[in-house]
Amino acid sequence: MKLVVVESPAKAKTIEKYLGPGHRVLASYGHVRDLPAKDGSVNPDEGFAMEWEAYADKAKQLKMIADEAKTADTLILATDPDREGEAISWHVQEVLRKRKALPKDVQRVTFNAITKPAVLEAMANPRALDEDLIDAYRARRALDYLVGFTLSPVLWRKLPGAKSAGRVQSVSLRLIVDREREIELFRPQEYWSVAAAMEHDGVPFTARLVRWRGDKIDRLTIGNGGDAEQAKKDVEAGRFTVVSVETKPLTRNPPPPFTTSTLQQEAARKLGFSASHTMRVAQNLYEDGAITYMRTDGVQMDGGAISEARRAIADRYDAGYVPDKPRQYQTKAKNAQEAHEAIRPTDFARDKAGTGDHARLYELIFKRALASQMASARLERTVAEMTDGTGQHALRATGQVVIFPGYLALYEEGRDDEADEDAKRLPRLTEGGVPAKKSVTAEQHFTQPPPRYSEASLVKKMEELGIGRPSTYASILQTLKDRDYVTLEKNRFIPNESGRLVTSFLERFFERYVSYDYTAGLEDQLDDVSGGRAGWQAVLEAFWRDFKPKTAEVMEQKPSEVTAALDEFLAPYLFPDKGDGSDPRACPACADGRLALRGGRFGAFVACSNYPECKYTRRFAQGGGEGAAADTGPADLGTDPASGEAVTKRSGRFGTYVQLGDGKDAKRSSIPKDVPEADLDLPMALKLLSLPRTIGAHPESGNPITASIGRYGPYLAHDGKYARLTSTAEVFETGMNAAVVKLAEAAAGGGRPQRGAAREPLKAFGDSPVTGKPVRLLEGRFGPYVTDGETNATLPKSADPQALTEEAALLLLAERAAKGGPTKAKKKPAAKKAAPAKKAPAKKAPAKAKA
Repeated sequence: MKLVVVESPAKAKTIEKYLGPGHRVLASYGHVRDLPAKDGSVNPDEGFAMEWEAYADKAKQLKMIADEAKTADTLILATDPDREGEAISWHVQEVLRKRKALPKDVQRVTFNAITKPAVLEAMANPRALDEDLIDAYRARRALDYLVGFTLSPVLWRKLPGAKSAGRVQSVSLRLIVDREREIELFRPQEYWSVAAAMEHDGVPFTARLVRWRGDKIDRLTIGNGGDAEQAKKDVEAGRFTVVSVETKPLTRNPPPPFTTSTLQQEAARKLGFSASHTMRVAQNLYEDGAITYMRTDGVQMDGGAISEARRAIADRYDAGYVPDKPRQYQTKAKNAQEAHEAIRPTDFARDKAGTGDHARLYELIFKRALASQMASARLERTVAEMTDGTGQHALRATGQVVIFPGYLALYEEGRDDEADEDAKRLPRLTEGGVPAKKSVTAEQHFTQPPPRYSEASLVKKMEELGIGRPSTYASILQTLKDRDYVTLEKNRFIPNESGRLVTSFLERFFERYVSYDYTAGLEDQLDDVSGGRAGWQAVLEAFWRDFKPKTAEVMEQKPSEVTAALDEFLAPYLFPDKGDGSDPRACPACADGRLALRGGRFGAFVACSNYPECKYTRRFAQGGGEGAAADTGPADLGTDPASGEAVTKRSGRFGTYVQLGDGKDAKRSSIPKDVPEADLDLPMALKLLSLPRTIGAHPESGNPITASIGRYGPYLAHDGKYARLTSTAEVFETGMNAAVVKLAEAAAGGGRPQRGAAREPLKAFGDSPVTGKPVRLLEGRFGPYVTDGETNATLPKSADPQALTEEAALLLLAERAAKGGPTKAKKKPAAKKAAPAKKAPAKKAPAKAKA
């Protein structure tokens, strides 16, 4: 019997069907072990020996694999065809070796598509594990561990509020912060454009002013409204004649089929998918056998696939859309690696696959791959120039006509920020013609700063610089969002206060390790390891030799010294030149105080040197530019008549709040969003501070009903049951009758289901191959989810619950388990009283396992 190990249960089921009797196919559910999150998992003093630990939630699956391996003649490791897949195969092999369950015959097979021909061909051509790829994986994993576990403690101690740093994560964050600095330094410049709306042969078109009073007009030439109005009058007064019509043929070639990064970019532009969602959906399509492997830098396609694509083009269009020779593409990306095929359909006769987001992504991949083998588009660009009778003023109209659409009949690549100004229709103009002038406009414009990064443009920039790897981009961007270092607004990244401060700290104290060139150079070294041109331990040694002393040096500095260094480093941002010769650090609240950066429990802020006499403060994130709001200390709202203590309004980390009295035990209350600042007087503050409000005793239970404001808004509470209120006003106005009704409605299903209440499944599937329990689709608080009794996996928002298949449900559960194991809490058995323990002899510390 041959034991085949793959990564996902959906893949295992399909491949076992292809291979038939004599084969047992099991899934590892992704990675089976990793470096434990503790000090000492990588030991630089012992040749960077690594201590690996199996994931707790993979114990059952590893036991199943080991039990089957003990009776198998051959072990076939068939994980994904990339560095991570090679690493998973190595981990499985090492676990079986330690358990003395490793068969004598171990084979490694890879296939680029989960189709029967591809799988059978791979099985007929096995190989050994690629030791160079495994070494590159170990080097990369050790580097990420050493950076994270050495640098993060420095951040925690020297920069309150910082969460973590990462080798690639921090450099990606720097890109976002650097772009924000460019935007802040940008000074808009006014300019005006003058254009005439014209018409010829019933076809309207626009011509813009390119020469005025004998001088050529550039974009910024007309810089004020007065000149623009005079230019407009000159155009209105002139009679413009066509003096030249120039036509140039253009050829546009199709883009290559998708790589991992270009798929992420285009899915973000055209479908609005995040990088992580794109990769999840693509993984499903790959495991369904619909597309080739989706983690690749290659742009080339298999010769057979190219022939199939050319036949599909001829069938769909005609022979004119098929170029004379097949198109061959070569990778241009910096640090291209793992030269697999580009992402393409496994069958060009299949133009649809899946439903919902799966269908949309498949269509994008299908069209891009098919278009890559289509004929070039032929266009004609026309430029017509017109002058008035004096020859002093000239207008120009541009446009283009598609002569032959070629690949544009099927697909056109999206763009991030720019638009094609020439893609306009022009009438047929001839020299000597006099088009009718309908109107003239003068429009004011301002130069725009560079746009913030979208997921698509950030991925593109990272790839251009050689930072990270396409297969890791999705997880890197997700980490930045999870750490709250960035916010995504209108699909653009904005650095948060903590992200900006961390970046500044790393630039000031670890500049080399967040520089773009150094990070890309390190990727080159890792590629040398995977290519067998460098030793992984030598690469780690060279890195650690400089990095370790640097972190030790920074760790020895006092927090006050770190703050002073950051104060100087950030001075241009926090205290910009006002332009009037005044001191930018002068405190605006007192006469002689100077502003400086300070560190607090909840992060950095700017404060006056005369504290506590002067309580002027300003949040770090506000910088020092125009509009930087100040907090001059507590605002007095009055005195509480009951206690005689002062009631004040204050600013805190999470917004404004009201406080009664002073000191650590002072009562505080956040100000709800639906309470306008203008309405925040003493009576309202006292109401908020008095919460929770007791409405009265419930007529049935006799227990109190209370109204209050919590994390999720205003609510009623009674005997551990809750009902939502719609506004802050209802907290103070709801009476007994209304409260009883709302609580009853919530209990009957109008609110959140009671804990432990039985729920009818939306769908029921067979038993889970992992837990043996039924797999069900349920409705939850955050939307539909699937469960196998131990693991819960939420459906993507765009997924159709009614279209969910059993395979898709099992895949969602496998992905959730691979990320963090079971999400359903298990009840712990009651602790037994232990007999008095005898004093045990001291145990020797176990030796660390070496990689």
